[in-house]
Formats: sequence, C-alpha cells, structure tokens
Amino acid sequence: MMWMNKMIAGMLPFLPKGFVWMFSKRYIAGKTIEDAIAVSRKLNQEGAMVTIDLLGEFITRLDQAEANKMEYLEIIETIQKAGIDGNYSLKPTMFGLLLDKEIAYKHIREIVAKAASYNNFVRIDMEDSQCVDLEIDLFRRIKAEFPKNVGLVLQAYLRRTNQDIINMFDLNSKELPVNYRLCKGIYVEPEAIAFKKYDEINQHFLADLELMFKNNIYPGIATHDKVLVEGAYKLIEKYKVPKHMYEFQMLYGVTPQLRKSIIENGHRMRIYVPYGKQWFAYSTRRLKENPRMAQDIVKALFFRG
Repeated sequence: MMWMNKMIAGMLPFLPKGFVWMFSKRYIAGKTIEDAIAVSRKLNQEGAMVTIDLLGEFITRLDQAEANKMEYLEIIETIQKAGIDGNYSLKPTMFGLLLDKEIAYKHIREIVAKAASYNNFVRIDMEDSQCVDLEIDLFRRIKAEFPKNVGLVLQAYLRRTNQDIINMFDLNSKELPVNYRLCKGIYVEPEAIAFKKYDEINQHFLADLELMFKNNIYPGIATHDKVLVEGAYKLIEKYKVPKHMYEFQMLYGVTPQLRKSIIENGHRMRIYVPYGKQWFAYSTRRLKENPRMAQDIVKALFFRG
C-alpha cells in the first residue's frame, strides 16, 4: 500500500488544481483571510488557540518580499479586529532571507513590531538546513528588541538542535522565558546532519523537550504522534510544569480526535492555520512529507462534500 501512496504523491503536482483542492481543503483554511477567520473562530469555540500563516516561501525577487510584508501587516490588523484568539507564524525565506538577509530582517522586524503593538506574538518558522544559522541570528536580533513578542521553531531531527537550545540559554530568564515550537522536522536532510529513524527522532524530541522544561523554557509541543504526546505528559508530570508554561500544537485538519483529547485533558492547544493563494505548493509538499495522506485523495474522488 505504501508504494501506491508514494505513486499518488508523485503524481499530485501534475493533477488538475481543482482535484487537488478537494484533498487540500481538509488541511488549508482557504484562499482568503476571511476563510482563515472562519476556521479560526470555529477552533476558538472548540477550545483551541490558533497561529495564522500566510502560505509562501523561497521567493526569488525582493519586490515579492515587500508585498508579503504589506500583506502580513494587513493580516494582523484584520485578525485583531476580528477578535481571534491567536498569533502569527511566518517563514523568513518569504521575505528574502536567502536574497538579502538585512532586508528580510527589516521586513520581519516591522511585522513583529506590528504584532507587539497589540501585545501579540510572531513565530519565526525554521526552514531547511541552509537557513538554520540565519534564522537563529534573525531571532536573536528581534528578540533583543521585542523579548515578549517573538519565538522560534526548532526541529528535533537535526543533530544540532540540543546544542542550539543550550547555546541560546542566554536569551532565557525567569521573568521572560524564551518560547520555542519543537517539532520533528519536515525537510529532507542528509544523515550526517539529521536523525532518520523514527525511534531515534522521538528520543531526541523528548530529550529536547526535557531540556526545555528543566530550564524554564516555554515549549510549543508540536506533534501528532500519540507516543510523543504521552511522553510529554510524563515530562509535564515529572517536572510539575504549570499549564501556563507550555502548549501543544498541531496542524489544521490533522489528528482531530487526538487534538480533542488533549484539550479535554486540560492542556492548552494551538492550531496552525495556513491559508492563501500558494496553497498548491503547500499541499504537494505536505503529501511528499506524509504519503499516507494519499488515502485522503482517494476518498476525495468519491466523497466530494
């Protein structure tokens, strides 16, 4: 069955977009900010917070960076006026990180400043290995000016991550704990820099999480893996971590029953809500990351509701 899933995943970029949308709409809020607001409001009503993400990454021209910045500033205004319980995520390559890191910094700093004016928060996503040092440096610069309003993503499958956490201890304080989203990692990286085996990745995810709990760091525990959720529960109990010092995080449309159980157990939950015109690229990448989602494509052929 796995070979069939991989075959479907490989075919996806060549299928009609209308067909791909039937599959994608389960995992993407929609194409407009109004779609994102509607989904976010429903999630809020179910007891979950959200993080809003405008789809797009790895731009090729700096005028695209300027346009993306202006759209994010408008997003913040719109979401705040709508009264959504949520914050914002962004990918630095969407603002030209690999074209001109100083221009990217200025754009992202302006977005964080806008969120800070509403006492809100922006998460800097971590991208592939060529971006890691650049994004840590970017985070350090912005956090120095906006210590309460910016966080970073760390990927447990990278061999360097535990040491990166240690190297950033200086950013942490009891009054203003540093805030990381900890995820497994999604980009295809060589074995020299990334763990590959399932058990190995999980082991390092929990080791990184334990390091955060031991050092008063606020983690967003980003996983859909029940094994890791149970492991996180044990660490929370072991270190008697108060509920305001962590949250679980999930992608929109993924493992809704596990999400519901975490909320019912009294834990904070935040859902990543992606939307925008770049939904097709996001969908094809998500399927390559997880070919098992091909089953949803098969269902989409027969159940078009």
